[in-house]
Amino acid sequence: MKDRIKLIRKNAGLTQQEFASKIGVSRNTIATYETSVRIPIDAIVKSLCREFGVNEIWLRTGEGNMYLETSPDLALSKWFGHLLRENPDSFKKRFVMTLSRLSDSEWHVLEKMIDTLHSKKTE
Repeated sequence: MKDRIKLIRKNAGLTQQEFASKIGVSRNTIATYETSVRIPIDAIVKSLCREFGVNEIWLRTGEGNMYLETSPDLALSKWFGHLLRENPDSFKKRFVMTLSRLSDSEWHVLEKMIDTLHSKKTE
């Protein structure tokens, strides 16, 4: 399991400290998991799987797909959950609030702008 935990962390682009903070343990605890000194308890395994979208069977055994398949709605819901925990003055929160106030015609203009930018990028 040690290599799989390390792979999850590396794929997320996180240091041991950042990874530990995401699941509510110490950096030293992550180090002990990654070196097989300790095996995580069930609550930590479930937290890892929930936070990083990992298949619990894969984490425990190495069998199956590493990540759970998620629908766009589920992915968006998770992203909004993270957004709600951000500082009220964060750029992301202010940006989404601005988007939420757009009229249908303003959404149409924004869509045209995005389509134009995207087509220029793929040329």
